[in-house]
Amino acid sequence: MKEHSTIRVALDASVATIRLHRPDRLNAWTPEMGRELFGALHELDVDDAVRAIVVTGEGRAFCAGADLAAGGDTFAGGGTWAEYAELERRTQPWNMRTPVIAAINGPAVGVGATVPLAWDIRIASDRARIGFVFTRRGISPEANSTWLLPRLVGMSRALEILLAGRLMTAEEACELGVVSRVVPHDRLMEEAGAIAADIAAHTAPVSVAATKRLVWQNLLEPDPIRAKSREDAIFHWIGKQPDAAEGVTAFMEKRAPRWTMRKTTELPDD
Repeated sequence: MKEHSTIRVALDASVATIRLHRPDRLNAWTPEMGRELFGALHELDVDDAVRAIVVTGEGRAFCAGADLAAGGDTFAGGGTWAEYAELERRTQPWNMRTPVIAAINGPAVGVGATVPLAWDIRIASDRARIGFVFTRRGISPEANSTWLLPRLVGMSRALEILLAGRLMTAEEACELGVVSRVVPHDRLMEEAGAIAADIAAHTAPVSVAATKRLVWQNLLEPDPIRAKSREDAIFHWIGKQPDAAEGVTAFMEKRAPRWTMRKTTELPDD
Protein backbone atom coordinates (compact mmCIF):
# COMPACT_ATOMS: atom_id res chain seq x y z
CA MET A 1 0.00 0.00 0.00
CA LYS A 2 1.23 3.51 -0.83
CA GLU A 3 2.67 5.93 1.70
CA HIS A 4 0.33 8.39 3.38
CA SER A 5 0.92 11.64 5.23
CA THR A 6 -2.08 11.68 7.63
CA ILE A 7 -2.80 7.98 8.23
CA ARG A 8 -0.84 4.78 8.77
CA VAL A 9 -1.98 1.42 7.41
CA ALA A 10 -0.75 -1.96 8.68
CA LEU A 11 -1.70 -5.51 7.73
CA ASP A 12 -1.57 -8.45 10.12
CA ALA A 13 -2.69 -11.60 8.32
CA SER A 14 -6.26 -10.84 7.19
CA VAL A 15 -6.82 -7.82 9.45
CA ALA A 16 -5.93 -4.27 8.42
CA THR A 17 -5.46 -1.44 10.91
CA ILE A 18 -5.72 2.22 9.90
CA ARG A 19 -4.42 4.83 12.35
CA LEU A 20 -5.32 8.48 11.95
CA HIS A 21 -1.86 10.01 12.24
CA ARG A 22 -1.74 13.67 13.15
CA PRO A 23 -1.10 13.20 16.87
CA ASP A 24 0.37 16.68 17.30
CA ARG A 25 -3.04 18.05 16.18
CA LEU A 26 -5.09 15.39 18.03
CA ASN A 27 -5.69 13.81 14.61
CA ALA A 28 -7.75 16.82 13.53
CA TRP A 29 -9.46 16.24 10.19
CA THR A 30 -8.20 17.82 6.99
CA PRO A 31 -9.22 17.30 3.35
CA GLU A 32 -6.02 15.30 2.89
CA MET A 33 -6.95 13.00 5.76
CA GLY A 34 -10.37 12.49 4.20
CA ARG A 35 -8.87 11.58 0.83
CA GLU A 36 -6.34 9.23 2.39
CA LEU A 37 -8.76 7.54 4.80
CA PHE A 38 -11.52 6.93 2.26
CA GLY A 39 -8.94 5.92 -0.35
CA ALA A 40 -7.36 3.39 2.02
CA LEU A 41 -10.75 1.97 3.02
CA HIS A 42 -11.62 1.43 -0.64
CA GLU A 43 -8.24 -0.10 -1.44
CA LEU A 44 -8.58 -2.55 1.45
CA ASP A 45 -12.18 -3.34 0.57
CA VAL A 46 -11.23 -4.50 -2.93
CA ASP A 47 -8.45 -6.73 -1.59
CA ASP A 48 -9.68 -10.31 -1.10
CA ALA A 49 -6.93 -10.95 1.44
CA VAL A 50 -8.39 -8.34 3.83
CA ARG A 51 -11.28 -9.69 5.90
CA ALA A 52 -11.74 -6.92 8.49
CA ILE A 53 -10.56 -3.35 9.06
CA VAL A 54 -9.92 -1.57 12.38
CA VAL A 55 -9.69 2.24 12.48
CA THR A 56 -8.22 4.07 15.46
CA GLY A 57 -6.25 7.20 16.29
CA GLU A 58 -2.58 7.73 17.04
CA GLY A 59 -1.77 9.27 20.40
CA ARG A 60 -4.34 10.34 22.96
CA ALA A 61 -7.18 11.29 20.58
CA PHE A 62 -9.26 9.49 18.00
CA CYS A 63 -10.07 12.65 16.03
CA ALA A 64 -10.61 16.09 17.54
CA GLY A 65 -12.83 17.19 14.66
CA ALA A 66 -12.05 19.52 11.79
CA ASP A 67 -8.69 21.25 11.91
CA LEU A 68 -9.57 24.82 12.93
CA ALA A 69 -6.31 26.38 11.75
CA ALA A 70 -8.27 28.63 9.35
CA GLY A 71 -10.11 30.15 12.31
CA GLY A 72 -13.50 31.68 11.58
CA ASP A 73 -13.23 30.76 7.90
CA THR A 74 -12.88 27.02 8.62
CA PHE A 75 -16.39 26.19 7.42
CA ALA A 76 -16.93 29.12 5.07
CA GLY A 77 -16.52 26.91 2.04
CA GLY A 78 -19.45 24.76 3.12
CA GLY A 79 -17.29 21.79 3.97
CA THR A 80 -14.71 19.79 2.04
CA TRP A 81 -16.72 16.68 1.11
CA ALA A 82 -16.82 17.53 -2.60
CA GLU A 83 -13.05 17.10 -2.76
CA TYR A 84 -13.39 13.36 -2.17
CA ALA A 85 -17.06 12.73 -2.87
CA GLU A 86 -16.44 9.69 -5.10
CA LEU A 87 -14.11 8.04 -2.58
CA GLU A 88 -16.66 8.69 0.16
CA ARG A 89 -19.43 7.21 -1.99
CA ARG A 90 -17.44 4.01 -2.54
CA THR A 91 -16.91 3.60 1.19
CA GLN A 92 -20.48 4.14 2.31
CA PRO A 93 -21.40 1.04 4.33
CA TRP A 94 -23.92 -0.29 1.80
CA ASN A 95 -21.19 -0.19 -0.88
CA MET A 96 -18.43 -1.92 1.11
CA ARG A 97 -17.95 -5.66 1.49
CA THR A 98 -15.53 -5.63 4.43
CA PRO A 99 -16.49 -5.05 8.09
CA VAL A 100 -15.07 -1.85 9.57
CA ILE A 101 -14.55 -1.55 13.33
CA ALA A 102 -13.95 1.81 15.01
CA ALA A 103 -11.65 1.62 18.04
CA ILE A 104 -12.28 5.03 19.59
CA ASN A 105 -9.22 5.57 21.75
CA GLY A 106 -9.84 9.12 22.96
CA PRO A 107 -11.73 12.31 22.09
CA ALA A 108 -13.92 11.88 18.99
CA VAL A 109 -15.49 15.22 18.18
CA GLY A 110 -17.39 16.62 15.19
CA VAL A 111 -16.34 14.71 12.10
CA GLY A 112 -14.45 12.38 14.45
CA ALA A 113 -17.84 11.35 15.83
CA THR A 114 -19.88 11.37 12.61
CA VAL A 115 -17.68 9.42 10.20
CA PRO A 116 -17.56 6.27 12.41
CA LEU A 117 -21.37 6.13 12.36
CA ALA A 118 -21.04 4.68 8.85
CA TRP A 119 -18.85 1.84 10.11
CA ASP A 120 -20.20 -1.45 11.35
CA ILE A 121 -18.99 -1.74 14.94
CA ARG A 122 -17.88 0.99 17.33
CA ILE A 123 -16.10 0.25 20.60
CA ALA A 124 -14.60 2.88 22.86
CA SER A 125 -11.86 3.24 25.41
CA ASP A 126 -13.01 4.30 28.86
CA ARG A 127 -10.97 7.45 28.20
CA ALA A 128 -12.98 8.38 25.11
CA ARG A 129 -15.19 11.43 24.94
CA ILE A 130 -17.62 11.72 22.04
CA GLY A 131 -19.23 14.95 20.93
CA PHE A 132 -21.48 15.95 18.04
CA VAL A 133 -20.59 19.58 18.76
CA PHE A 134 -21.84 21.24 15.58
CA THR A 135 -24.50 23.46 17.16
CA ARG A 136 -21.85 24.73 19.57
CA ARG A 137 -19.70 25.85 16.62
CA GLY A 138 -22.51 27.59 14.77
CA ILE A 139 -22.78 24.92 12.05
CA SER A 140 -24.91 21.84 11.36
CA PRO A 141 -24.06 18.11 11.37
CA GLU A 142 -22.51 16.41 8.33
CA ALA A 143 -21.27 13.04 7.01
CA ASN A 144 -24.87 11.81 6.78
CA SER A 145 -25.09 11.82 10.58
CA THR A 146 -28.60 13.27 10.63
CA TRP A 147 -29.74 10.16 8.74
CA LEU A 148 -27.52 7.59 10.45
CA LEU A 149 -27.74 8.61 14.09
CA PRO A 150 -31.57 8.43 14.46
CA ARG A 151 -31.48 4.95 12.93
CA LEU A 152 -28.79 3.83 15.35
CA VAL A 153 -30.13 5.32 18.58
CA GLY A 154 -33.70 6.46 17.86
CA MET A 155 -35.12 9.88 17.03
CA SER A 156 -35.44 11.29 20.54
CA ARG A 157 -31.94 10.29 21.61
CA ALA A 158 -30.45 11.51 18.33
CA LEU A 159 -32.08 14.91 18.76
CA GLU A 160 -30.83 15.16 22.34
CA ILE A 161 -27.31 14.35 21.16
CA LEU A 162 -27.32 16.63 18.10
CA LEU A 163 -29.21 19.63 19.46
CA ALA A 164 -27.29 19.92 22.73
CA GLY A 165 -23.95 19.14 21.10
CA ARG A 166 -22.27 18.31 24.39
CA LEU A 167 -19.41 15.92 25.03
CA MET A 168 -20.44 12.48 26.27
CA THR A 169 -18.39 10.05 28.29
CA ALA A 170 -17.77 6.66 26.72
CA GLU A 171 -20.23 5.14 29.18
CA GLU A 172 -22.95 7.64 28.20
CA ALA A 173 -22.31 6.96 24.52
CA CYS A 174 -22.70 3.24 25.18
CA GLU A 175 -25.94 3.71 27.12
CA LEU A 176 -27.34 5.80 24.27
CA GLY A 177 -26.24 3.26 21.63
CA VAL A 178 -23.59 5.35 19.86
CA VAL A 179 -21.00 2.68 20.70
CA SER A 180 -21.67 -0.95 21.55
CA ARG A 181 -18.93 -1.55 24.09
CA VAL A 182 -16.61 0.33 26.46
CA VAL A 183 -13.34 -1.31 27.47
CA PRO A 184 -10.35 -0.31 29.60
CA HIS A 185 -8.06 1.92 27.58
CA ASP A 186 -5.11 -0.46 27.59
CA ARG A 187 -7.29 -3.26 26.20
CA LEU A 188 -8.98 -1.31 23.41
CA MET A 189 -6.86 -2.49 20.50
CA GLU A 190 -6.78 -6.03 21.87
CA GLU A 191 -10.59 -6.09 21.97
CA ALA A 192 -11.01 -4.50 18.54
CA GLY A 193 -8.39 -6.82 17.09
CA ALA A 194 -10.12 -9.84 18.63
CA ILE A 195 -13.42 -8.93 16.96
CA ALA A 196 -11.66 -8.45 13.63
CA ALA A 197 -9.63 -11.64 13.97
CA ASP A 198 -12.72 -13.67 14.89
CA ILE A 199 -14.47 -12.47 11.72
CA ALA A 200 -11.36 -13.16 9.62
CA ALA A 201 -10.79 -16.63 11.03
CA HIS A 202 -14.28 -18.07 11.34
CA THR A 203 -16.59 -16.57 8.73
CA ALA A 204 -17.05 -16.90 4.99
CA PRO A 205 -16.06 -13.69 3.16
CA VAL A 206 -19.03 -13.66 0.79
CA SER A 207 -21.44 -14.48 3.62
CA VAL A 208 -20.09 -11.52 5.61
CA ALA A 209 -20.27 -9.21 2.59
CA ALA A 210 -23.84 -10.31 1.83
CA THR A 211 -24.95 -9.89 5.45
CA LYS A 212 -23.36 -6.45 5.73
CA ARG A 213 -25.02 -5.35 2.49
CA LEU A 214 -28.43 -6.70 3.52
CA VAL A 215 -28.39 -4.96 6.90
CA TRP A 216 -27.33 -1.58 5.49
CA GLN A 217 -29.51 -1.73 2.38
CA ASN A 218 -32.56 -2.81 4.36
CA LEU A 219 -31.95 0.11 6.68
CA LEU A 220 -32.75 2.19 3.60
CA GLU A 221 -35.83 0.13 2.77
CA PRO A 222 -39.16 1.38 4.18
CA ASP A 223 -41.15 -1.55 2.81
CA PRO A 224 -40.75 -4.74 4.89
CA ILE A 225 -42.06 -6.84 2.01
CA ARG A 226 -39.32 -5.58 -0.33
CA ALA A 227 -36.77 -6.00 2.47
CA LYS A 228 -37.77 -9.63 2.95
CA SER A 229 -37.75 -10.20 -0.80
CA ARG A 230 -34.16 -8.93 -0.99
CA GLU A 231 -33.15 -11.07 1.97
CA ASP A 232 -34.87 -14.17 0.53
CA ALA A 233 -33.18 -13.70 -2.83
CA ILE A 234 -29.73 -13.61 -1.24
CA PHE A 235 -30.52 -16.55 1.05
CA HIS A 236 -31.69 -18.72 -1.84
CA TRP A 237 -28.71 -17.70 -3.98
CA ILE A 238 -26.07 -18.23 -1.31
CA GLY A 239 -27.45 -21.62 -0.30
CA LYS A 240 -26.49 -22.93 -3.75
CA GLN A 241 -22.91 -21.64 -3.57
CA PRO A 242 -19.79 -23.70 -2.78
CA ASP A 243 -19.13 -21.95 0.53
CA ALA A 244 -22.54 -23.02 1.85
CA ALA A 245 -21.75 -26.66 1.07
CA GLU A 246 -18.28 -26.27 2.56
CA GLY A 247 -19.59 -24.65 5.74
CA VAL A 248 -21.96 -27.52 6.47
CA THR A 249 -19.45 -30.21 5.46
CA ALA A 250 -16.70 -28.70 7.61
CA PHE A 251 -19.06 -28.49 10.59
CA MET A 252 -20.09 -32.13 10.20
CA GLU A 253 -16.46 -33.23 9.79
CA LYS A 254 -15.37 -31.11 12.78
CA ARG A 255 -12.69 -29.23 10.85
CA ALA A 256 -11.99 -25.65 9.83
CA PRO A 257 -13.80 -24.69 6.62
CA ARG A 258 -11.85 -23.87 3.47
CA TRP A 259 -13.69 -20.99 1.84
CA THR A 260 -13.12 -20.54 -1.89
CA MET A 261 -15.45 -17.70 -2.83
CA ARG A 262 -14.19 -14.12 -3.20
CA LYS A 263 -15.92 -11.09 -1.71
CA THR A 264 -14.77 -8.85 -4.58
CA THR A 265 -16.13 -10.82 -7.52
CA GLU A 266 -18.75 -13.34 -6.41
CA LEU A 267 -21.32 -11.28 -4.56
CA PRO A 268 -24.22 -10.63 -6.93
CA ASP A 269 -25.40 -7.15 -7.72
CA ASP A 270 -28.39 -5.98 -5.70
